Amino acid sequence: TKAEKDLYKKLSKILHLLSENPRHPGLNSHEIDVLSARLKVKVWQSYLENKRSGARRIFWYYRPGKQQITILAIEKHPEPGPKGYAQVSLSHVEKPDKK
Repeated sequence: TKAEKDLYKKLSKILHLLSENPRHPGLNSHEIDVLSARLKVKVWQSYLENKRSGARRIFWYYRPGKQQITILAIEKHPEPGPKGYAQVSLSHVEKPDKK
């Protein structure tokens, strides 16, 4: 569908930007403390869309030792505050290797 093609295009762009530079200004990446505390790893949120109703966000974490980004969820922007982020359904987090 047109909506699926649009999402695919946006997701491809975001994944490219994340792979090149997770701190790219267009991503507006920032840590979500509530989710980081819940999963015990730094969970980041980046913009998949902005300035539209139901704008989606991509939630991810970074494994520096493996230089790997793991996508945890793609969801509509939650309501502001901890209660909104409590509704975000995240995938499994692989625990970092112990050194």
